[in-house]
Amino acid sequence: MVFSAPFDTSRIAIIGPGRLGTAFAYKFGRDNRRVIMYYHDVDVCKAINREHLNPRHFTGDLARRLGGMDKVPRLSAKVYATNNLERVVEDNDFILLSVTMDRLPEILNQIKPILERKTTRTCFLSVIKGLTASDIKRTLITPSGLIRSDFFFQKDLFDVVSIGGPFFDMDIALGNPVCLTVAGKRWVCRIVGKELIGTNRKELTSFYHFDAVGTEVCGALKNIAANIKGITDCLDLGDSVPGTIFARSGVEIRSLSRLLGGSFQAFQSQAGVGDMYVTLSSDASKNHRYGRFFYELFTGNSIETHLKVLQRIDGKPEGPNTIINVHKFLEKRNMYSPLFHCAYKIFNEDRSRDEIREEILRATQFDRRTREYIGPVSRVLYRLFPNLWYRRHRGWLANP
Repeated sequence: MVFSAPFDTSRIAIIGPGRLGTAFAYKFGRDNRRVIMYYHDVDVCKAINREHLNPRHFTGDLARRLGGMDKVPRLSAKVYATNNLERVVEDNDFILLSVTMDRLPEILNQIKPILERKTTRTCFLSVIKGLTASDIKRTLITPSGLIRSDFFFQKDLFDVVSIGGPFFDMDIALGNPVCLTVAGKRWVCRIVGKELIGTNRKELTSFYHFDAVGTEVCGALKNIAANIKGITDCLDLGDSVPGTIFARSGVEIRSLSRLLGGSFQAFQSQAGVGDMYVTLSSDASKNHRYGRFFYELFTGNSIETHLKVLQRIDGKPEGPNTIINVHKFLEKRNMYSPLFHCAYKIFNEDRSRDEIREEILRATQFDRRTREYIGPVSRVLYRLFPNLWYRRHRGWLANP
């Protein structure tokens, strides 16, 4: 198939007008772009088009932040919402995916037949921060990996750019300075960075990173650390242990990133340490709030508590689902990741508040590893056998 000009940057589609999707609609609307938002609920679409506000997500928090509904900015007149997915995909070269990881397969299945008929090339921008477990391949799949897998036979029809943090929806919506990470094919990322994101660099700009897998893995796994940090903030453990949580989470994130095909470098970027820092330190993070609310509302039953917490949060935090998928992966591979194992026990197994405290202490204070560095032999084996050379959770290789 022969395509016309590479991409039309004057318009963009957003699939998933939750908090982050709505925030990007504010941003692109300020940039005088035509923005079309897809949502399956026609009544929500009508309300957005009538009021130029999202009736379901984000508007209430904006009002609280700004001091009243009368101070909440309206979406640009160039922002339009529709439940016509075919129109959304066919009319736009850039499609920003802002759905949760568990909803992504359903959306991709709906997009696939439309993509096959489309006569222009499509660039998917993924701001999704989650991982899904593949029972067939016994691995974890990133959002861009899932897109490429589902559209394998349409691989000449699209590109994927992964967008990493650090960013919060409130800052993007209000035009506060935000610097993103864009990862993917260099030439596509250059277009996204300069012609789509970077038209007003005082508000939004970006750095390029070659490692899309590492960027996405960091973005997903730091949510687990944020869930734990939210819990820790409710405990009387002093001011020092958060540093250990941050550092030891970094060890586990770097190792898993390498195992999944990423590089150690991704964690040293703003998509790694930068995103993890703000997610663990700020209550603007849904995943940080999730951990705090989980402890405050804890009933002794993890499922019951989870449902109560979700009622307190606008939007669905990705951390809890990522914890389950990472745990499946670790168990199948017999891998030792004390903080990630700790997270699964806290958020998915019924226990008491005292036991939650003990799980965090066990993960931070009683790690079987006693060295803060990777020895020369391990460094060589990491390079040669990244999928094999990893501390075992059980068995004779589990010994320090």
